[in-house]
Amino acid sequence: MTHIAKVLTIAGSDPSGGAGLQGDLKTFSALGVYATNVITAVIAQNTQGVARVEPVSPEMIRVQLENLLEDVAIDAVKIGMVGSREVAEVIKAVLEKHRPRWIVLDPVMVAKSGDILVDDEGIRAVRDVLVPLAHVITPNLPEAAVLLDTASPRTPDEMEVMLPGLTRLGAPFVVLKGGHLTGETCPDLLATPTEHAWLPASRIDTQNLHGTGCALSAAVAACLARLPLEADAHAPVEAIREAKQWLHSALEASERLQVGHGRGPVHHFHRWW
Repeated sequence: MTHIAKVLTIAGSDPSGGAGLQGDLKTFSALGVYATNVITAVIAQNTQGVARVEPVSPEMIRVQLENLLEDVAIDAVKIGMVGSREVAEVIKAVLEKHRPRWIVLDPVMVAKSGDILVDDEGIRAVRDVLVPLAHVITPNLPEAAVLLDTASPRTPDEMEVMLPGLTRLGAPFVVLKGGHLTGETCPDLLATPTEHAWLPASRIDTQNLHGTGCALSAAVAACLARLPLEADAHAPVEAIREAKQWLHSALEASERLQVGHGRGPVHHFHRWW
């Protein structure tokens, strides 16, 4: 019998369905893995912005995680926005106990407006607690700058200068996303335990960018979860490339959806409908 990978997202909700928990579940399903979730915050949100956030208590997050992981063998976990150090510590303790094969961290700390979403203690929790726990981190340029307390890169050369500092934080794989660069291309820079490589991409002319960071990190988790146990050392790189290509196609197809009056979502199911 073919093994169907099981993947978990730990994230807040998005009623508009483009980002967060709902966007991750769509991404997992679109890429052929079984989707599970633990909710960290209830958010009143649409394509135009966030109106209100109500965090779930750290104890309830712990109970959700323990209850799920004691029953379902999870192959990969994607961690989204974490609201406090206490929540980060809870996630770390439970995941260290159950040891999923892959942990992907999307260090959500900076809004598209440029506003910092977490306080200094939250930033330290992401950097010191969750990044060393993860196998893959997927920061955009402002988030990488916050992690390293430095200026945001403006050129590919500056991205290369920043990469060693990110790898020293402890995650074996780093996907430094170049979407905030200007110009006709928006390459990502990938670091592995042995090398680094550019992942080129042309820029798509669209305003439908809601949830793109969530979608990429969730896609990376899904593609890694599908890797066989005996996969070779290069297989994670190919999984990350596959995830990036899937997102590129989802962005290209996003105009078909016409959701909301702000930044619409990517088309998670572009291969299906």
